[in-house]
Amino acid sequence: MNESIEQNEMRRELGLLDATLLVAGSMIGSGIFIVTADITRNVGSAGWLIAVWLITGLMTLIAAVSYGELSAMFPKAGGQYVYLKEAYNPLVGFLYGWSFFAVIQTGTIAAVGVAFSKFTAYLLPQVSEDRIIFQIAGLNITAAQLLAIAIIILLTYINTRGVKGGKMIQTSFTLTKLFSLFGLIIFGFIVMKPEIWTANWTNAWDMQKLNADGTFQSLTVAAALGAVASAMVGSIFSSDAWNNVTFIAGEIRNPKRNIGLSLFLGTLIVTFIYVLANLVYIAVLPLQEIAYAEKDRVAVAASSVIFGNIGTVLIALMIMISTFGCNNGLILAGARVYHTMANDGLFFKKTAKLNKHAVPEFGLWLQCLVASALCLSGKYGDLLDMISFVVVIFYVLTILGIYILRVKRPDAERPYKAFGYPFLPAVYILMGISFCILLIIYKPNFTWPGLIIVLSGVPVYYMWKKLGTKES
Repeated sequence: MNESIEQNEMRRELGLLDATLLVAGSMIGSGIFIVTADITRNVGSAGWLIAVWLITGLMTLIAAVSYGELSAMFPKAGGQYVYLKEAYNPLVGFLYGWSFFAVIQTGTIAAVGVAFSKFTAYLLPQVSEDRIIFQIAGLNITAAQLLAIAIIILLTYINTRGVKGGKMIQTSFTLTKLFSLFGLIIFGFIVMKPEIWTANWTNAWDMQKLNADGTFQSLTVAAALGAVASAMVGSIFSSDAWNNVTFIAGEIRNPKRNIGLSLFLGTLIVTFIYVLANLVYIAVLPLQEIAYAEKDRVAVAASSVIFGNIGTVLIALMIMISTFGCNNGLILAGARVYHTMANDGLFFKKTAKLNKHAVPEFGLWLQCLVASALCLSGKYGDLLDMISFVVVIFYVLTILGIYILRVKRPDAERPYKAFGYPFLPAVYILMGISFCILLIIYKPNFTWPGLIIVLSGVPVYYMWKKLGTKES
């Protein structure tokens, strides 16, 4: 037989530890090291800074334990795309898959890749984002962008060689960054400055905007709600991608048990780390220095206090490890969604085929191409700000799907049922809807562009359907 002949089935080579580390590794990228600055500027106090991370963590945990029911019902590749298709209809599932391909996954891969480059530049200035290599179509192409693309291509190639290579990178890099973060947290509390800690917790629950000159601007109740929603854009981005493990259900052993359990364990670990890391920032840096750290690099400022002059190098290495491992998880999981869509006749036909290593190679390279283009455009950051709104809408729709499927398929096998049903899933739905409404009111620029990206998928859906009808 020719060795290029495609396999029909994915290989179940990932256990519970692998799945848990994929959840944690995909969540922890560069966000926790940066977004705290913007959150602090919006809410202006230590109490509300921690509250924003706790609210986001609670939402993520509730969503994760709710997803367990869906992952046990549909233990196959595709994850959220499959859940939405089954609960609603193929169009809703496709709109998620389209948004996922156009920006949610590919934009995140681009953003994490460039974050890797930016912190590599601490050690190798030659790859700085300020170093323009050439210009094309009016765009300045920097060394940082080219390095990001090189990393995305490398990780894509590794993942085309089978799930084992991606699994090894994911396991080793995620464990390294977890231990590194715990090290930062432990040493941070050891060298904490009581006077800074006390000052930061004075008036800890006053909701106010923190200005660059150190003054505070009082907020009305309505403006305060808008500030919390704006602040949560960063924390939600930092906590996203927890559901990536559901996309590779076809490669996980005992998926009915291990996917739901890995979702809970992975999100719990990351939520715990995120809250502790922010407590460390509060323990070593005045609130003003957190809010206005150079280029928002709060972790760099904190690490300099904790470890001295070598702190910048240590944090750069930590973020390089974190972003490299994060991108591996994103790249590994993303192509499985396009593979499932193609099997439904809603994506490029070639994406439905698996290579000799039983992975969707064409989907991986297609994802690589779009992510690389977003790296070059320099617009991935804007797109991700805009898409946070859409990501939460799809999470709300997916969890609402649990209720719909309980009615539509009351007798379906449910090896695991959503924890706290019907109350906890309802809590997430209410929190998610509130977040989206507040963004519509107070930050409309974060909402309508994302909706346009989603709705652009409607004509694409009918185009695929038409093409599928012609072929049949």
